[in-house]
Formats: sequence, structure tokens, C-alpha cells
Amino acid sequence: MVSSSIFDKVIGGLVVSCQALEHEPLHGSVHMSAMALAAAEAGAVGIIANGISDISAIKSRVALPIIGVLTAGYPESSITLTPTISEIAALMAESPDMIGLDATDRRRPNGESLEDFLEAIRSEYPHLLLMAEIATVEEAIYVQSLKFDCISTAAYGATQNTAGKKLSQDDFSHFTAIRRVVTQCPLVAEGGIGNPEHACRVLQLGADIVVVGGAITRPQVITESFISAMLRCRSECPA
Repeated sequence: MVSSSIFDKVIGGLVVSCQALEHEPLHGSVHMSAMALAAAEAGAVGIIANGISDISAIKSRVALPIIGVLTAGYPESSITLTPTISEIAALMAESPDMIGLDATDRRRPNGESLEDFLEAIRSEYPHLLLMAEIATVEEAIYVQSLKFDCISTAAYGATQNTAGKKLSQDDFSHFTAIRRVVTQCPLVAEGGIGNPEHACRVLQLGADIVVVGGAITRPQVITESFISAMLRCRSECPA
């Protein structure tokens, strides 16, 4: 199930998610490949990339394992991360080292079950490594039973029953609960890791791999965090 050569490279390290949405200033493969190169030079052990052009550009500049994802929208489904076999096939044209997909319990496109989706992938691409992105303990238990190659907490805060919830420096209870039940494959701490202290804390709590995205690769998010902190400081300590 798990390719030791790939996981040996990323276990215990930092994977940087280099993604920018269409409305963001750094959208585009030129910018994302530069971000990936910067992350690699700083010591990242892997890259998450979204879309065919970004993956291709990043592979041309960075010799690190790449986890590929592809966002796409479908009617009557809120799942957008690599939602169908069509996105899997498109990604496979660039041969990423692993593919990440939404494995939450939300309605899938065309009402397809996660189990059927996984069976279709395994039938077509039996050696493909798959990362399941989940939000809850129950989802973690279920996807582990389906024998995904690793499990990520990235969907925490994005689903209806976890909306608005994010990691905070003082509360990692949801990650700890998921860590208790994920015993058969690597667990990826992803989502809401906003500073080095968060990354250190999830490692202490048993994360096998740490993924950081916006806190490294989205300058507008980073800038907003500084401005928010400064505004709090001014309100708490007026001149």
C-alpha cells in the first residue's frame, strides 16, 4: 500500500502547499514554481500542487515528491478537490508521486460513494498513492478502513459540521483525537498551521508529516495577519 521510498523522504518533514486561486495575485505556474523552488531551497521535503500546468512547471524546477490535486466543481456537490476519476486521469498525465482527494462524508458528484470512487481509481491505477483529506474522527476511521495510503486533516474547518473551526495554539484536541484512531497509515497535519509553533506542536502530538500552505505561500494572508496583530495591539495599548 505505501511506497517506502516516497514516505521515507517526507516522514517527519515539511511539505509546502503551493497553490493560488484564480483571483489571487500569485495565480499561475510561473509564480507557483518559483514558490516551490524557494520552499525546496529552504529545506521542504515535498510540494502540494494544484492543476496540470502548475505540476508540470514545478517538476521542471524542483526534484521533490509532488502531491497533485485538481479542483473542479460539479452540480449538487460541495466536494471540489479531485472529485472524480476525470480529475485523477488528468493529473496522471503529469505522474505526480501522490494524489490528494476530498474523502469527507459530503455528497460526491453524481452521488458516487467514496468506496466506489476508490475502487475505480484502484482498478485504473493500481499503484497510485492516494491521500485522503478528512475533517472528523469518524471520517478518519472510515477512510483508514478503505486503506488509503495516508490521511490528511486538511478538510477540518471546511465542512458543514466543522465550519469555522481551525487550529489554535492552545487547542489541538481535534488533531489529537484523529491521531488516536489513525494507526495503520501516516497522518498528515494540514490546515490552519499558521506559524512554526503550530508545526512544532503537531509534530509533538504525533503528526507524521506537516503541510503548510497559506502561511508560507500566500503573501496577502501573511500581510493580513501582521495588520490584524498590529490593530489588536493598538486597541489594547492606545497611545
